[in-house]
Amino acid sequence: MEVGKLTVTLRTNSGKGAATKLRATGKVPGICYGASPDGRIEPLPIIVDVKALRAALDPVRKANTVLDLTIEGGTKTHKLHALVKDYQIETLRREITHVDLLAIDPNKEVVADVPLEFTGKPAGTIDGGQLRIILRQLAVKSKPSDIPVKLTIDVTSLGIGDVIHVSAIELPAGVLSVTNRDLAVVTCAKPEDDVVEVVAEAATVGGAAPAAAPGAAAAAGAKPAAGAKPAAGAKPDAKAAAAPAGKAAAAPAKKK
Repeated sequence: MEVGKLTVTLRTNSGKGAATKLRATGKVPGICYGASPDGRIEPLPIIVDVKALRAALDPVRKANTVLDLTIEGGTKTHKLHALVKDYQIETLRREITHVDLLAIDPNKEVVADVPLEFTGKPAGTIDGGQLRIILRQLAVKSKPSDIPVKLTIDVTSLGIGDVIHVSAIELPAGVLSVTNRDLAVVTCAKPEDDVVEVVAEAATVGGAAPAAAPGAAAAAGAKPAAGAKPAAGAKPDAKAAAAPAGKAAAAPAKKK
């Protein structure tokens, strides 16, 4: 196995069962699509040996390694240049379960994600500020051979409240940013901003006033509503109990 070279085979079986059997042998299903110097190619289902893929990637360039890809099987052998466009990882074991390879023309521009590296200590941290990283990679467009390994950003000059935007990042010749130039990349924020955000969130989530505890109205001297029945087990008012039962009805008239 050699860095920059990868051989895969065409996949004829599909479905969950076939994928499970592949993974048991250290291989995973994948797909190759994109364009070559001869034009666009139809998506090709492939089988990728995970160990061979890792060995083919440059330890520095990683997913941005331009691969000399050989696809065996079928009626003919395909020879292409490709990049690792995407891959899926199983949550628990952190193992690769699927790979997307993008066929490219080495002489035409492609879009790739380049990691950002931050150096220096912000001046604002002396006054209690906190460094907040908003973007950790930048999408760029360039020829495959011109894709930067990484982009370095010096944050030493950042004071509290200062922001570095995408437009401030220096790019090598032949490299253009695809990420919006107005987006913030990193800032030095006030430490109390965290407290304000937490308080604001609490006010939004718990904005409704809590219901009054049982008996609170009575404790405050509030009178019960007319016609309301006493709670179960409650003793009737003494004065109400002493009142004659027939008070509400007219007393019978005395005979003369």
